[in-house]
Amino acid sequence: MSDPHKKDSGDTVPGEGQDGAASLRGYTLGLALALLLTAASFWVASTNLVWAPSVPVAILMLAVAQMGVHLVFFLHVTTGPDNTNNVLALAFGTLVVLLVIVGSIWIMGHLSHGMAMDHAAMGNMP
Repeated sequence: MSDPHKKDSGDTVPGEGQDGAASLRGYTLGLALALLLTAASFWVASTNLVWAPSVPVAILMLAVAQMGVHLVFFLHVTTGPDNTNNVLALAFGTLVVLLVIVGSIWIMGHLSHGMAMDHAAMGNMP
């Protein structure tokens, strides 16, 4: 069996495997970071200090950062050896979502192109 006093050499997440106070600090830090990133995205969307064409990119970057905060602080996903299955499941889920989104856009684009050609052909009929 493993020694309970031995420190694990893998990645650790704030709040995981700690006493109640340290765990609460980890969750509070995660909440503070999530609220800060949310406020930053509202600020980016409502201010004129950010170049207007770059606002969607800035909001996307803040959203990715917030997903990272949620994964680490609340879902406890790390790259440690004991979390390999979690990381692989997350990567596979991301792949499936991207395939569905890209496939849907591809199919809708081909349908739109096909319908435009049908309407053009019908307009030339005598």
